[in-house]
Amino acid sequence: MTYRPAVVALAVKRLQYRHHRALSRVLAPLGLSLVQWDTLRHLDRVPDASLHDLALLTFQTDQSFGSLATRMAARGLIERVPGPGRAVRHRLTEEGERLRAAGQKVVDGIAESSFRDLTPDQLNLLGELLDAALGPDPTA
Repeated sequence: MTYRPAVVALAVKRLQYRHHRALSRVLAPLGLSLVQWDTLRHLDRVPDASLHDLALLTFQTDQSFGSLATRMAARGLIERVPGPGRAVRHRLTEEGERLRAAGQKVVDGIAESSFRDLTPDQLNLLGELLDAALGPDPTA
């Protein structure tokens, strides 16, 4: 079978949509939305990230992420700390780290389920092909 780019793009979108539905379902018992867990995940990887950086990483506008960060800080999941100049940096709290770790376990389960029918070689090839299609990270 020959795959046209539009067909592959739609398959990627369908898989992403399936992941989002499944992740929302498994994160709900932890009291987390997908974007909240994604924020915790990014803060674990990029401590002291700015609001703008986190907005980009979570596919939000600065304004919508600002509202989200305010709600997450009020819940004790993240803390906002002064950075250089007027910048505000964000960090995980102990509770945020606990929920990030718990969320990671259920997120890993969804990913493993999604790709369970691929051999290790196929999974590696898929990863390499997606990396090639994405090209270099413009935010790096």
